[in-house]
Amino acid sequence: MSFLGVLTAVGKDFAKGLKYATQYAVPVEKLVGLLFPASAPAMGAAADATMLIQNAVLLVEQKYAASGVQNGTGEQKLAEVMLLAGDAVVTLLAKAGIEATADYVQVLVSAVVAILNAQPMPANAAAATGK
Repeated sequence: MSFLGVLTAVGKDFAKGLKYATQYAVPVEKLVGLLFPASAPAMGAAADATMLIQNAVLLVEQKYAASGVQNGTGEQKLAEVMLLAGDAVVTLLAKAGIEATADYVQVLVSAVVAILNAQPMPANAAAATGK
């Protein structure tokens, strides 16, 4: 089952919320290592920025899955993630010594989405969602 499949199933039971979805997310330490290899040893603010991006992506994906319109809405989802987290991510990355613009953060968001989509879901995720 793909990550999007899990989010679709989770979205149908939206009451479980973001906490339920994050148990299937990529550990933030792995994302930081992939997105910011030079700063991975001293994660701090970069880890906070990465976690913020991932949580915003999960929240927006879950919202769209709950409403049944998760396909074909990439630009809208990106805009919502940027509204939720964009400025804070730029600030956090600056604290980590990483110069970031809104365009750069959009690339990071797309990278997080790609990583989440490529992540295989554990077998128990399918059982938990009824798929």
